[in-house]
Amino acid sequence: MNAPDRVNPLLRWPAKVNEVPKEVFDREDIYQQELKRIFYGPEWHPVAHVGEIPEPGDFKTIFIGEMPVLVVHGDDGKIRVFQNACSHRGNLLETRTCGNAHEFECPYHRWLFDSTGALRGAPNMDDFSPSFKQGDFGVPEIRSTEYVGMIFATLSDETPDIETFLGDVAAPLKAGLGGDGRIRLLGYQKVLYDCNWKIYIDNDGYHAPLLHKAFKLLNWQGGAGRQFATDRGHIGFVSELALPDVDKQTLLIDGSLIDFKGKDTSGSVIAAIKPITGVTKHLDMINIRFAFPRGLHKTEVHYGYFYHLDDDEEMIRHRVRQSSNMLGPSGLVSAEDASIFMRIQTGNQTPGNVTFQKGVFDEQDVGFEFKQNDESGNLPGWEYYRKQMGFARK
Repeated sequence: MNAPDRVNPLLRWPAKVNEVPKEVFDREDIYQQELKRIFYGPEWHPVAHVGEIPEPGDFKTIFIGEMPVLVVHGDDGKIRVFQNACSHRGNLLETRTCGNAHEFECPYHRWLFDSTGALRGAPNMDDFSPSFKQGDFGVPEIRSTEYVGMIFATLSDETPDIETFLGDVAAPLKAGLGGDGRIRLLGYQKVLYDCNWKIYIDNDGYHAPLLHKAFKLLNWQGGAGRQFATDRGHIGFVSELALPDVDKQTLLIDGSLIDFKGKDTSGSVIAAIKPITGVTKHLDMINIRFAFPRGLHKTEVHYGYFYHLDDDEEMIRHRVRQSSNMLGPSGLVSAEDASIFMRIQTGNQTPGNVTFQKGVFDEQDVGFEFKQNDESGNLPGWEYYRKQMGFARK
């Protein structure tokens, strides 16, 4: 939170809690401060799940804000998060998105690092500067922690412990990760959206059955499920889905695509973790959406799909088929998102504020409990963002 004497002069925020100034989506100076105050500030960022890198030597690369990071399952069994840059001259150390390696060599000057980040050697070290000490030049490690197999990283010493950070959204997060985090990667779908990162994460429960025709398959509209938010803006959905008879539905040629075979009876669970990560379980799909900004007007999203370690071969095949067809950038449920994100980005280059309406009963204060299809569940996140950025109200 920003103290009163740290008011940010870049912007004055509207007086009503259900209004957001459009210019926050389209100003480079604001975006640069978001990187410093949010992405490099006291926040935990999900960067991987153990199910993506289960074996020693497994690694993946990703970004926190615009900072490249390297997540490595060390030969000692510990998972660490590093800056993805050589400690010598800053060259990007690992360019592959994932793989298995027990050493990482910088191609520029052949400095070699092991899976714990330690510098193992470099050519011509006898000619290095008098103050050079090999032990001081490991790859810089980033503070990290684990929750239900999810690896979180932060660039701040002031970030609270992970339980405090997650608050009440910990329960839907755990449910979304198979109930115990014992999951393994099936594969990814990756996309670059033409929108500011806040437009991507500003998705709400109001639009789902209205924009996405395929959501009729899940009978989302008017559901009696629960939506709630934490004081940090995380959002949890535990939604009721009354599925149609697979053999009688008319939207799909093959209705088996929406079979619900899992033991978990909760039809839909979502944990939206601020600033920009989503964990979703619709039917039998286990989905982690790792996202990061790629500049002011671009957002990259990696849709990761998982199976549970207790699954048999039939269930694994079912999860692959259901996940690849229903979610992701071209999925039945979410195919329209890319177009809407781009249209919001373009439309919000007009003056004024966007205004939230559905579920707003007090324009002077945000709540924390909402109906399944309300858009007001996003407002605690916007209020937390305003405070992070130090924007005073008019």
